[in-house]
Amino acid sequence: MTQTAIPFLFMRGGTSRGPYLKRSDLPEDRDELARVLVAMVGSGHPLNIDGIGGGNAVTTKVAMLSQSADEWGDVDYFFAQVSVEDGQVDFKPTCGNILTGVGPAAIEMGLVAPQNGETRVNIRAVNTGARVTATVQTPNGAVAYAGDASIDGVPGTAAPISLQFMDTIGGATGAFLPTGNLVDTFNGISVTCMDVAMPMVIARADSFGLSGYETVEDLNDNADFFATMEAVRISAGEAMGIKDVAKSVTPKFGLLAPARDGGTIAARYFMPWKAHPTMAVTGAQCLASCVLTPGTVADGLAARSNNRPATVTLEHASGQIDVLVDYELTPDGIDLRSAGLVRTARLLARGEVMVPKTVWSR
Repeated sequence: MTQTAIPFLFMRGGTSRGPYLKRSDLPEDRDELARVLVAMVGSGHPLNIDGIGGGNAVTTKVAMLSQSADEWGDVDYFFAQVSVEDGQVDFKPTCGNILTGVGPAAIEMGLVAPQNGETRVNIRAVNTGARVTATVQTPNGAVAYAGDASIDGVPGTAAPISLQFMDTIGGATGAFLPTGNLVDTFNGISVTCMDVAMPMVIARADSFGLSGYETVEDLNDNADFFATMEAVRISAGEAMGIKDVAKSVTPKFGLLAPARDGGTIAARYFMPWKAHPTMAVTGAQCLASCVLTPGTVADGLAARSNNRPATVTLEHASGQIDVLVDYELTPDGIDLRSAGLVRTARLLARGEVMVPKTVWSR
């Protein structure tokens, strides 16, 4: 046998998809693990033709699960973002969309025993230290994938999965405002650098001469914008204390504009070298926190709610996403207690994914 077989589930989580694996079925060494994931996904080709990736950053993501080492948690969720074309793996960020599938996957893998009706799964995001409780529909003790919940960016309906995010502030940088400022200026562009669930650099769309309502295709075709944005992202990321920004997907980048379809604010999210077709769950929490914090670049773009918790509706490229934020205002910004979202997931396939023995012979 010239290949190594690795058991896996192939799942859609939110608006992303990828393989879900047991951490114990993979190499411990991080460099060796990266080589295995590159081979698995097929990174190095724009279509990932020699792997199970889909040629887009939302389809080259990997979830690795294990029994939690945390007393609070049921499952440890270790995330990897594999690049589409250049054979790189970034272990720094996490992904909230892929996290949507962690609860069902943990039950399917036997890591969590299902209850009759609903099963609460406490998940520790290894990459950032965030804690997330997922409520999975399990009638008769089995995961239900069919249901009436819909999310923009995914066709049809499915069973709802409720996510409650906690301990999301400063996971990557150690601070809500990593630069210590509500607004910084890099290369003449005013931005807010914020670390809530995902470290982000957030700007107003009109700072780049954009409306904020552009399609994903229009944005991806705008090479001048990406060149300007990347220079700002690198400078801001370095000021946030993030290393090797040019080679990392963090910090992510976001653009804000006034809402036009009944939401709270319009937003575009970048992964960062392509526009996200919808909205990242982690990015949505950071953008919502920016909207709720006085003095950020979001000032004047949206009316802030006085309700606690507050629902922030982000209008993204494929529709809308609601973030329910439980918070209090503080002299330094906001004290974020938790953020809640409803997403869906579906098991697409199960079996063994193969990697050449020249990559890993176990």
